[in-house]
This record gives sequence, C-alpha cells and structure tokens, in this order.
Amino acid sequence: MSLDLNHKSILVTGGTGSFGKKFVQAVFEKYPQVKRLVVYSRDELKQYEMSQVFPHDKYPAIRYFIGDVRDGERLKRACEGIDVIVHAAALKQVPAAEYNPMECIKTNIFGAENVINAALDCGVKDVVALSTDKAAAPINLYGATKLCSDKLFVAANNMKGSRDLRFSVVRYGNVIGSRGSVVPFFLQRRHTGVLPITHPDMTRFNISLEQGVDLVLYALEHAWGGEIFVPKIPSYKITEVAKAIGPECKQEIVGIRPGEKLHEAMITETDALSTVELQKYYVILPFTPRWDVEEFIKNFHGKRVPDGFYYDSANNEEWLTAEQIREEIRLHVDADFEA
Repeated sequence: MSLDLNHKSILVTGGTGSFGKKFVQAVFEKYPQVKRLVVYSRDELKQYEMSQVFPHDKYPAIRYFIGDVRDGERLKRACEGIDVIVHAAALKQVPAAEYNPMECIKTNIFGAENVINAALDCGVKDVVALSTDKAAAPINLYGATKLCSDKLFVAANNMKGSRDLRFSVVRYGNVIGSRGSVVPFFLQRRHTGVLPITHPDMTRFNISLEQGVDLVLYALEHAWGGEIFVPKIPSYKITEVAKAIGPECKQEIVGIRPGEKLHEAMITETDALSTVELQKYYVILPFTPRWDVEEFIKNFHGKRVPDGFYYDSANNEEWLTAEQIREEIRLHVDADFEA
C-alpha cells in the first residue's frame, strides 16, 4: 500500500531549515489534501520568511508554531491531533557543539526525548527522525548526541505498548548547498583566489534535499519501527568541490578542525551485523527479539550485507567529479552558477 498523507496532520520540528522547507514543498505537491502541516521551530524571523513562500491563504493547511524541542509542554501541545512527526530540529555545527556541549545535548538528546514523549502521549502514528553520518562511530559531540538520539528513537518502539505507533530514523550525509556546508562557504570565498582545504584526502557523502525528502517518505511508508534507513549515495573529495567552484583558485591546506573526520561513515562493521541491503537503501535493523529479520528480508526483497561490510565515504563505488558537482550546484544552489 503506497503512502498517502492526504487528510493527515503532520508536524515538522525544525521546519524552517533547509530540509523542512523542501519537505513542506514536497508534501503540498504530492498530497494537496493534507489536513494540517505544522511548522514547529523557534525562530520567528525564519517563520515569517517562510510564510512569504507558503502563505496561509494559498496553503490553508499550513500552521506556524513558535516553540523549541527543549520545551516538552509546548511540543506536546503542538502535537495534539498530529498523525505524523518528522523530527528535523537539531544543533548541527560541529565547532559550535564542541564549544557549547550542554546546549547541543539539550537540543539533540533532551529534545529527542521530548519528541518521543509527545508522540506517545498524543496518539501520533509515525515518527521519523533525521540523523547524520556523523552518528556512526562518532568522534565529535554533535555526532555523539545524534547517536544517542538514534538510540532513543529505536528504543522508543519498546515503550509504545499497544499503541499503533512506529519510530524510525533516516541517516544521510552532507546536503549540497545547505547552511553551514562547504559549498556556500567556497562560493563566498572564491573571489579571494584562495580556497582553504582542511585535508587533501578528505571525503564526504553527498545527498540532495530531494533525495533526503524521498528517504523520509520511504521510511514513513515502509518502517516497521526501529529501523535506521541509509541511502546509497555518492561521495566527493573536498579538492573536487574546490576545483568545481574555483578552478583557478589556489587550494591552501589549513588542517582538520577539532571534531572532524578525514572520512565519514554511515554503517560500521558492527552495524553491518544487523544490516540489510535493499535496491536503493541499506537498513540497520534493531537487535530485539520481536524482530523477524528473515521476514523483513523476504518482504522487501533484500539481502544481508556480507561479513566485514562497512560503508564510509572513502570506500564508496560512486564518486562525483568536479563537473558533476558544478551541475549539482546549478540544480540545487544557484541556477546561474558558472565556475
């Protein structure tokens, strides 16, 4: 049975972010009879700016709720009558998290707990939480908080009792052009003739916002509860991004910042023990007795990954070239971009 969000009420935490705006757009395009779409975030200016793009008179289902995921009571009030929660709110900047660790913990961990409690108390049917490749074998605080958040959402399925409720997680890599990512930074700096490179061998996964939205919709349609969905996406070298944006620029090696990895992982060797490969995605299944892994494999025409499998940005089979990165920038960041 295909996913149908028509006549459903949806709440998106962090709804004014890059993902939230793209998700809202996709929902209105695919499900024009959605009952209610609540954008829940703490920044009134971003909500005002978003309301200029999605005004209530043109999109009567949309609602803008000011609130912080740290505020459990406000979140619970916002979730009254909600069928689906997409949890995208997080503090994501690695250096900021290293410098302000408790603030990151309050939002990413305690905020996750508040989302779970609101879903349990308000009759929500489906919850999908956004995660990051930095949550796999984390070395920085941001990644550690998101790993903890992932564990909370997976374990929440053990607390639902007789409720018709599923919690699942989607984990993916860098979104090209999103706020704080390397692409807008390089675009701002290329006029100087010098682009700072942390390490010449550094690699990252790449995903578009559209692919991120598709992954969330896939999880909403197929999740049994407790899965971590991981997309098969290409990698890029940081030097190729620099070449794509400023081919004439000097690449200045500045060193890896605190909390950064040379390569990012999405599935570790330990994760692989419970990972199933599907056509477009990998799925890390929970280690719980109630899960029939063989039934899941049969149902989704999947297969177990081989012994010793791991999935990181350095051992990928698909790589973006500088020209492909330029095209990604034209498609998703700046239609008039020319290197």
